[in-house]
Amino acid sequence: MAGGDAVERSLIDMHRILTIARLTWKSAFRYRIFWVMAVTLVAAVVGLPLVLKDDGTAKGLTQIVLTYTLSSVSVLLGFATLWLSCGTLARDVEDCQIQMVASKPIARWQIWLGKWLGILALNAMLLALSGSAIYLLLQWRSHRLPADQQKVLQDEIFVARAAARERPPDLSKEIENLAAQWAKKNPRAKPTAEEIAILKTLFANQARTNLEAVDPGYYKLWVINLSSLPARVRAQPMQMRVKFTVSDPDPAAANGRTYGMIWRVGPTNSQQAQYLEEYLPPSSFQELPLPPLLDSSGDLYVACQNIDPTEQLFFPIEDGFEVLYRESTFAVNFARGMAVILSWLALLSAIGLASASFLSFPVAAFCSLAVLIVGLSTGTLSEVQQEKSIFLGTGEKPTIVKKIIDALTVPLFDAALKVVNLVEAFSPVESLSTGQSITWGQLGLAVGQIVVLMGGFFTLAGILLFHRRELAAAQINS
Repeated sequence: MAGGDAVERSLIDMHRILTIARLTWKSAFRYRIFWVMAVTLVAAVVGLPLVLKDDGTAKGLTQIVLTYTLSSVSVLLGFATLWLSCGTLARDVEDCQIQMVASKPIARWQIWLGKWLGILALNAMLLALSGSAIYLLLQWRSHRLPADQQKVLQDEIFVARAAARERPPDLSKEIENLAAQWAKKNPRAKPTAEEIAILKTLFANQARTNLEAVDPGYYKLWVINLSSLPARVRAQPMQMRVKFTVSDPDPAAANGRTYGMIWRVGPTNSQQAQYLEEYLPPSSFQELPLPPLLDSSGDLYVACQNIDPTEQLFFPIEDGFEVLYRESTFAVNFARGMAVILSWLALLSAIGLASASFLSFPVAAFCSLAVLIVGLSTGTLSEVQQEKSIFLGTGEKPTIVKKIIDALTVPLFDAALKVVNLVEAFSPVESLSTGQSITWGQLGLAVGQIVVLMGGFFTLAGILLFHRRELAAAQINS
């Protein structure tokens, strides 16, 4: 009996929440912001690609139709979500409508969740329509490209490619060897604790440099195990994504300087190994075809010989070399990207409702939009974190007042950057534009961090504040 009563109460609670969600959905159509948003979305999805012409390449088409358009839709829906979520609760309080609802046998947390669910459903509908239009427009425009660019589009963008990297190396032995060499050369040295810390940093950097560097005429070998991939995936063509730097870049590098290298793909001492000679620019990602020549253990061997006569090449450990393989289709990847954007919108609606739970509409909208602007200002936050000062680009010697202000504000900027990175660590627009896979695991992590963790915090705070709010006082103040 107790279990049946619990189920019945849960069904009643859900019915009340869905009723509030349905009412929120209906009231949204009475706001002018909804219709302004709808017209603006149509202009962004249809008008922007028509006004901006691509350069006839696959990357140019992707930049116009996918990157610009999808970014515009995300920002527009973000602003509209905050405005609507603030208005639907704060205006109901100010117009005394929420008092009538609260007087009925319905808990305030049900009202709050119902409004959040209604806004989420509205965003899901608008995002689905916008995403479908972008997807169809991208497919239609792709057929107007030259045949060679259509192939690039199919191989590098209209795919869902996951990345495989070599296991991170253990630098401890190399650091120990460098420390032993230094101690042998300096037998009488007795460094202080501060000097030991500096030496450890120097040895770690030297060990890293030794591993990343490829001298003229020498090779660097990567071994990546792909045995966990399905046989059909291992049999498909792959790409290698490489990035390198040079020790002393020539000024001509900015004008197209390239560096020669010979790539060898295939098991060691194998007659089936294939060679590829390329001249590539530094400090940028380059993609090259990669035949799936794996050995019996599922290991892929790729070696790079530096044939530049003068310069060392440095391949960063983190992203200097990776193998891209097809994980899924572009349609599935696109749908997962839309789900990540919907997670962002779910968080923004929770922020807006939390603000409106204890503030008037103008103040709640201002605070919510300020949060969104902070989220879009990661470049400034990162620069403040690096410079340890909010007075950027002044070039002046900091005064005592400025030092005090920095001491108070820089930690806040650091904390804000850490919070923002929890949300912006997942960039579906960039992944979709480069054909990188947004895996189910990444989508689950995005939902967990953005909706459950961050959104849950604002939801709990908003419900608590709304529960403790005196609605009669709000009516008198209004």
